[in-house]
Amino acid sequence: MKLYDELKWRGLIKDVTSPELEEKLNNGGMTFYIGTDPTADSMHIGHLSSFLISKRLKDAGHNPILLVGGATGQIGDPRPTTERAMITKEEVAHNFECLKEQAERIFGFEVVNNYDWIKDINTIDFLRDYGKYFNINYMLDKDIIRRRLDSGITFTEFSYMILQSLDFLHLHETRGVNLQVAGSDQWGNITAGVDLIRKKTGDEVYAFTMPLVTTKDGKKFGKSEGNALWLDKNKTSSYELYQYLVNVEDEMVIDYLKIFTFLSKEEIENIEREHKEHPEERLAHKTLAKEIITFIHGEEEYNKAIKISKALFSGNIKELNAKEIEAGFKDVPSFNITDNVSLIDMLVNNGICQSRREAREFLNAGSITLNGEKVQDENMIINKESAIENKFVVVRRGKKKYYLGKFEA
Repeated sequence: MKLYDELKWRGLIKDVTSPELEEKLNNGGMTFYIGTDPTADSMHIGHLSSFLISKRLKDAGHNPILLVGGATGQIGDPRPTTERAMITKEEVAHNFECLKEQAERIFGFEVVNNYDWIKDINTIDFLRDYGKYFNINYMLDKDIIRRRLDSGITFTEFSYMILQSLDFLHLHETRGVNLQVAGSDQWGNITAGVDLIRKKTGDEVYAFTMPLVTTKDGKKFGKSEGNALWLDKNKTSSYELYQYLVNVEDEMVIDYLKIFTFLSKEEIENIEREHKEHPEERLAHKTLAKEIITFIHGEEEYNKAIKISKALFSGNIKELNAKEIEAGFKDVPSFNITDNVSLIDMLVNNGICQSRREAREFLNAGSITLNGEKVQDENMIINKESAIENKFVVVRRGKKKYYLGKFEA
C-alpha cells in the first residue's frame, strides 16, 4: 500500500489543497512542518496523532520540522467561542523549552521557534510586507472567523492567520518547506499560507489536514473529566494513561489503533476479528494501551502500569511501592494520618465511616482492609510502621471504595 492510500485507510487525511499531493506524498522528498503553540509545558495525547503522522511521513522519506510558536503562543489562535486567555511571555518561553525537549526526546524532530523570525518585524513592515496580501473579505470567509463575528473577535485574534501564513512563507524561503500538515480546525490558516506564498513568490506549495480525533459522541479524544491526558508522565502517569486507553469505547478502539499505532493493516484487521469474536478479552484495548505507552514512555513504564493494574485488581497492595501507590490512587479521597491513631478514630475522623457504630459494623463484617489486608480490631494502632514505605496506608471500605492515608514527612 502506498503512503497516501495508507493515510486514507487510517483516517488521517481530511482536506488537501491539490490533487497533485497524492503523488508527491508517495514519492517522498518533501520538507514539511507541523506546528503547535506552547500554551502548556507538555503536549497532551490530542497532539499525538499529529506528530505520529509526521513520523509516518519521515519514515516514507519526507523531512519533518516541528514549529513551536513562541510568537503565536503570545497571541492565541481564535477559538470558536471566546478569546483565549493571554499567558505571559515568561510562561511562553518556559513552555517552549519544555515542549522542545519533549518533542526531541519522543519524536526526534528538529524544533524551531517562530519567535526567532517574528520578533524583529516592526508594525509598518508587517502591514506593508504581509498585511497587503490579505483581503478582509477572504479572511472573514474563513470558518473560525465567521463563527466569531456575532460574539465579537479582537484584532489580535484576527491577525493570527497572517502570522501563521508568515511562518509557512518564512520556512519555505529559508528551509525549502513545501508542505504544511495540521488538524482540520487549521484549514483556514494553512490555505491562507498557501495563498500568501503563491502571491509573494509564485511558488506552489501544499497542505493537508487530519480529522480531529474524537470520542463517539464528538468530544475530544483524551479529555477525561475536563482534564487533558499529558504526554509528561509526571503530569499523567503511565497507569492513568493505561486506564483511559483500556476503557475507550468499543466502537472506536479499532479507529484509534489505526490512528495511534504503527501496526500494519493486516495486524489491525486480525485484532479486529479477535475483538469481535471475544470482546470480553479486550485485546484491541490492551494493544492500544501497550503501543501508545511504549512509544511515549518506553517498555518499563508500560510494565509499571500493568503491575499497578494487576495489584489493584487482585488487592495485593503491598506489592506496590510508594510511587506506584501515588499513581494508582491519585484520584481517590486522601487524608493525613496522625501517628499512633486508633483504627476506629482514623475511620471516623476522616469520613470513611460516618460514626463509630458504623465503623464497628464494617469491621465486624470484614469490610475494611488496610494495604490489602482485612482488619477487624477497632483498637488497632496505625503508625508509620503500618504504612507502605512509612508513608501510605490504603484503606478500602466494601468492594470498591478506596481512601489514601498519608503520613507527613
